[in-house]
Amino acid sequence: MKKLTMTLVTVLVVTALSTYAFAYGPGWGRGHGGSDCYGPDTSILSQLNLTSEQTAKINALREANLRDTKSLKDKMFSKRGDLKLLWLQTNPDQEKIMAAQKEIRALRDKMQDKMTAYRLDVLKVLTPEQQEKMKSFKMGRGFGPGMRGGPGMGGGPGMGGSPGMMRGNW
Repeated sequence: MKKLTMTLVTVLVVTALSTYAFAYGPGWGRGHGGSDCYGPDTSILSQLNLTSEQTAKINALREANLRDTKSLKDKMFSKRGDLKLLWLQTNPDQEKIMAAQKEIRALRDKMQDKMTAYRLDVLKVLTPEQQEKMKSFKMGRGFGPGMRGGPGMGGGPGMGGSPGMMRGNW
């Protein structure tokens, strides 16, 4: 009886801990380094020898972007959870799954539009030399080519996915 109890407790603890690990699904999580998944990595920006004025402007742009996209990120996280629950049902409802995926795509499109505007605003703050240096960095999911040579946004062949594929939906 004691062995059975210990086994059950161990299984429950392992399950509880692994549930959190799988909550975000497959993929890299919230980005690499100092970036918030889509914007330029702050460690890369620090290598551009920015003036204090440029740093202040970029920080203001970053904060505004984070505020603007927080609700979209929260909605997307929630919708992904809803989609996961739809897939886990005994008899998944195709129409509900398709509708949830459509909502996630719409949210992702809105986020990408905001991120594009943010990136363009950051580039406007940089000098032409800094812009060229920025383009030479391999910055993952921010500007330019991604990790292992793949495209910056969406996974791509360099990251083990197909172009534009959104990872972690289920």
